[in-house]
Amino acid sequence: MRRHFRWDKKYWFWGMTAFAVIAAAILFYMALSYLPALGNALKKLSRILSPFIWGLVFTYLLTPLMRSMEKHLFYPLGKKLYRKNPVGAKRFGRVLSVLLSIIVLLAVLTALVYMILPQIYSSIETIITNSPVYLENLNNWFDKVLTDFPALQDFVDKQLGEVNDNFTSWLTDKVLPQVGSFVTNLTSGVYTVFRTVYNLVIGIIVSVYLLSDLEHFGAAFKRLLYSLFSIETAEKLLDGIRFTDRTFMGFINGKLLDSAIVGLICYIFCAVVQMPYALLVSVIVGITNIIPFFGPLIGAIPSAFIILMVNPFQCLIFIVFVIILQQIDGNFIGPKILGSSVGISGFWVMFSIILGAGLFGFWGMLLGVPVFVVIYTVINNAVERRLRRGDLPVEVEEYRDLDHIDAVTRESIKKLPDESAEEQ
Repeated sequence: MRRHFRWDKKYWFWGMTAFAVIAAAILFYMALSYLPALGNALKKLSRILSPFIWGLVFTYLLTPLMRSMEKHLFYPLGKKLYRKNPVGAKRFGRVLSVLLSIIVLLAVLTALVYMILPQIYSSIETIITNSPVYLENLNNWFDKVLTDFPALQDFVDKQLGEVNDNFTSWLTDKVLPQVGSFVTNLTSGVYTVFRTVYNLVIGIIVSVYLLSDLEHFGAAFKRLLYSLFSIETAEKLLDGIRFTDRTFMGFINGKLLDSAIVGLICYIFCAVVQMPYALLVSVIVGITNIIPFFGPLIGAIPSAFIILMVNPFQCLIFIVFVIILQQIDGNFIGPKILGSSVGISGFWVMFSIILGAGLFGFWGMLLGVPVFVVIYTVINNAVERRLRRGDLPVEVEEYRDLDHIDAVTRESIKKLPDESAEEQ
């Protein structure tokens, strides 16, 4: 007896599910195969838009300076000059604030290109040229110190000999050609110079437009948000953008100012006590101080090694000075400039820096902390909303010594004191 196939909706459901899974797998495979092309396209687009990217960066960094000068200096002056014309007073304050902000930016770029970079290159070149002499002086110093310890002296001599050979080879074969190539391209490469100048000039012009009418661009962006999303969603997005802006603006600008002050103090001290390579060492200390937690260590090690090769005693003085400077910066200068802390524990600061460095290198180390603060805050707010919806305790301390939560009354049941003591 022949059996007839009976159609069932569940076969249709499972068939469509299998088809969707297979189609999604094929699309995912095709997307992976096109990732290199997509990456190249994004790189090309970023090169094309690099002047506007620089303009946005300049605008973001100069906005606090521009607003501060407008509020405290030029707008009050404009109200005195244009007593019967409030619009003219406001325009006067904005124009002069933008102009002076751009002048400050140009002064910083000029100092970097014409004053600092050539001296840094000269210092590096001198270190490379004289490195055999420096290492020989270091070896002689160790010989004097370890005269009474022959076994230790032989070990140090052997290690210094290997360091001398490897370090000289590394400087000569790797560092100097790269530094020389960079400076050559920067100063005499026609295309590179033209492209760099073009990006900077257009970026500055873009920043002038943006700074001159920040309120209009902000209003246009809000208008776009409210047109795309519901009022509640747009409000949440704006709150998130404001929080992200406060986090990044406070951290980046504060860290830049803090590091500039630390670098200047370091240069003054090194110049007064006649440290070798004072400018190079100060730039290293100032730049690495931007990185939280690991910055002082990262900057102190290469700087101390550079000074050690020339004068071991001055190296000791420099290490003591850096320790004192970092304590002053961490307890007085930094808190005054940055205000309150970033809002996360030292464990998460270290975690965010290591993760950011592993994924994005130097920029990951620099921006890892503010990015993690934003992500941490978003997750923490979501957790708190879920807890409030379930009538559960929100504060972390409420869960200390917690045994369980009553499913009916939502009451926190703490462990007995003797149970807590036994677990500890």
